[in-house]
Amino acid sequence: MAAVRSAGLLLFRGRDENIEVLIGHMGGPYWEDRDDAAWSVPKGQYTPEEEPMAAARREFEEELGLAPPAGQWLPLGEARQSNGKIVTIWALAADLDLSLMAPGTFTMEWPPHSGRMEQFPEIDRAGWFGVDDARSKLVTGQRVFLDRLREALTGPAGTDV
Repeated sequence: MAAVRSAGLLLFRGRDENIEVLIGHMGGPYWEDRDDAAWSVPKGQYTPEEEPMAAARREFEEELGLAPPAGQWLPLGEARQSNGKIVTIWALAADLDLSLMAPGTFTMEWPPHSGRMEQFPEIDRAGWFGVDDARSKLVTGQRVFLDRLREALTGPAGTDV
């Protein structure tokens, strides 16, 4: 069986040591009381028939309710998560007004085994964080993309590109 694949877009702003990234806190009752390792790059699953970049664009819009800003996408590669899912992420230098965010929703049975279906936001809040702060907030398997972003922006051994 083929691995589940997911694609996303990591916005960033600033330069050098002042880089901030845009990440979202995962919505739903399982995440509401957590902060560390409860945030994610806006991303989602796609099928083999869909191009990963198109999926990243679609998922960004579904999760935040905003179209991705225009600009050049910087590939950060892929990483296998602990659950076996393969995540592909691009970075984009852009700013985004989070007051305009209108997150999409998902439906799940809540409370469990109640037979009652509830709707929850895919992302219940989003924010701009410095890379070091974002590292503790992101789910563990996505932290590698912060390292790759820093390397892509500074070049080997910390030299400016």
